[in-house]
Amino acid sequence: MQTTAIDALLQETRVFPPSEAFVKQANINDPAIYDEAARDYEAFWAKHAEQRLHWFEKWHTVLEWNPPYAKWFVGGKLNACYNCVDRHVQTWRRNKAALIWEGEPGDERVLTYGDLHREVQKFANVLKSLGVQKGDRVCIYMPMVPEAIIAMLACARIGAPHSVVFGGFSAEALADRINDAQAKVLITADGGWRRGSIVPLKRNADDALRHTHSVEKVVVYQRIGDDYRVDMQAGRDLWWHDLMRDAPLTCAAEPMDSEDILYLLYTSGSTGKPKGIMHTTGGYMTGVTLTAEMGV
Repeated sequence: MQTTAIDALLQETRVFPPSEAFVKQANINDPAIYDEAARDYEAFWAKHAEQRLHWFEKWHTVLEWNPPYAKWFVGGKLNACYNCVDRHVQTWRRNKAALIWEGEPGDERVLTYGDLHREVQKFANVLKSLGVQKGDRVCIYMPMVPEAIIAMLACARIGAPHSVVFGGFSAEALADRINDAQAKVLITADGGWRRGSIVPLKRNADDALRHTHSVEKVVVYQRIGDDYRVDMQAGRDLWWHDLMRDAPLTCAAEPMDSEDILYLLYTSGSTGKPKGIMHTTGGYMTGVTLTAEMGV
C-alpha cells in the first residue's frame, strides 16, 4: 500500500496522475506534441509563432544557430504590446478584465483590455514627450501597482527596452543597473507598501541618481499620497498624474524586428557584478505564449 507521508524531503517518487476529466479539458492533452517538437523543432516553433502571435511581417528564416548565439524568426516584425493588448481589444475581450489587482493595504482595481489599451497608449505618448525614442532604455523601479505593467507595455509599444528593478533593492543596486543599461528615463513612485511599512522608493531613487549620469527625466507615480512628501527636482522629476492628464489617447505600436531587445533583466549580483540578460522580441514572445497556454 502506498504511504501518504514523505519519508525523505529530498526524495519523492510517488506519481499523481490527473483525472480523466481534467485531461480532456486541458489545452494540451496529447503527449505526441513532444514527438512533434523532437522531429523538427524549427517547424514546431514556426507553426506556433504563426498561430499564436500577430506579425506585421513574417520572417524569412526560422532560426540562425551559430553556437552559442541563436536568432529566431529572422526578418520578422511584431510588437509585444500589440500582441498583449491590441489584438484582444479588437475582439470580445475588449470589456473583459485584463488586470485584476489587490494591493497593500487592501485597495482594489480592475482594468479591462479597453482600459489597459487607453492607459498604455497615453503613457507611451508621455514617454515620447520626454524624448524617449526607439532603442532608448527605460528603468522601472516601482511598487506592485498596475502602473508598473502599463509602463512596461508602453515601453514595448514604442520600442524602448525596459529594465525592471525590484522595489526592494537598494539605491546602490539601482544605480548599478541604471549605469549598465544607460537608462534615459527612470519611472518610480513616491513609495510603496510592504508588510505595513512604507518603502521610500523616491528617496532611494534620488540616492541612486547621485551616482548616475544617463537619466534625463524621472516620472514619479503617487502611490502613498496624503501627507507623504518627497523631494522633486525641478526640470527632472515629473508626476505621473500630471503627465497623463493631457496625454494624447492614441499611439501606434512600433513594428519591431524579431531580434530587437524587448527588455533587460539583471542577475542578482550575489556572485559578482549584475549581468544584464537581453530578451529579444520574437523568440521570447513565442516561448512564453506557448508555455503559458500549455501550463508547463
